[in-house]
Amino acid sequence: MATTVNDRIDVRISKEQKELFKYASELRGFKSLTEFVVFCVKSEANKIINDNNTILKSMEDKKIFFNALLNPPVPNDKLKKAQLTYNKFAENGINIRNT
Repeated sequence: MATTVNDRIDVRISKEQKELFKYASELRGFKSLTEFVVFCVKSEANKIINDNNTILKSMEDKKIFFNALLNPPVPNDKLKKAQLTYNKFAENGINIRNT
């Protein structure tokens, strides 16, 4: 796997962390600690991006979601009735979440 070195990241870690990372790198057969770190960071970055895109796939999805949070619709009659019912249970000490 040929890589082109374009940039650099400096990271301060403890001696124990370095030994742990080095040991894991050797167990997986990486040629260097740098190769291992780049592989792990890239894998985690891709996972974070994929998780983010799975929840809200497009910018339009994100806009709709955040608009709903910032400008929630007015509660309709069914929601108001549900709130009243919940309040009655709560006043009587009934935990409806575990039923």
